[in-house]
Amino acid sequence: MSLWLNAGVHAPEAAERAGHGVDVMLKVYAKCIDGQRDVADQRILDALAA
Repeated sequence: MSLWLNAGVHAPEAAERAGHGVDVMLKVYAKCIDGQRDVADQRILDALAA
């Protein structure tokens, strides 16, 4: 699951595929999501520029 999240799979999709609720999945795997800040920053900038 952490591989999916770090690969950019959205949390609801990963949770559904794993048979978890998003809240439970994020509680368990939030600490495993690493290195996403730069990607998130760029996505926010791209959305604001659109």
